[in-house]
Amino acid sequence: MSEKLSTTTKDRLVTAVAELMRVQGYSAITVKQITAASGAPMGSLYHHFPAGKSAIAAEALRTSGAAYIQLLPLLMDAHDDLREAVPAAFAAAAETIEQNGWMNMCPVGTVAGEVADSAPEIREVAADVMNSWIDEGTRYFMQRGLIDGDARELMIAILCALEGAFILSRTLRSTEPLMAAGRAMGARVSEIIGTRI
Repeated sequence: MSEKLSTTTKDRLVTAVAELMRVQGYSAITVKQITAASGAPMGSLYHHFPAGKSAIAAEALRTSGAAYIQLLPLLMDAHDDLREAVPAAFAAAAETIEQNGWMNMCPVGTVAGEVADSAPEIREVAADVMNSWIDEGTRYFMQRGLIDGDARELMIAILCALEGAFILSRTLRSTEPLMAAGRAMGARVSEIIGTRI
């Protein structure tokens, strides 16, 4: 019973930190906010994460990263043609960000830009997450028929376009950047596929 409660408390802590980072980044988060958001006592925080905030943040980034990459097949598998699938995924992201009041979609991108020079251990975790996205996305696009080099280049371009479009969409309070990025990535897919025909 206590092990189950303990696991639940740890999960609540990680989820709370992921949400806090999504909204306000890493540096602004306090331990008091973490315990309040998770409903966990201070002792539980240090029991599960003796190193404190940075350890929870690292776990939250890994957990979020693993969840977010699952959106790739979830959003694209419904489309047989990648030229339709990629823009559709961006359109879904545009709809979601607008419906959620222009909140940041993913804590990994938010934190990566914020801590690139100030918290090297957190930057390394964000880099590991992004590398795993590139690797998993490359495998996904290879399963969809692209060759290795094209699949990797496309996944990197999609991540760049998506993260940049999130920033512009949040700042401008507009879905236009995400829709434009989706069309651009769809055009890139067409170019890649066209070179193979």
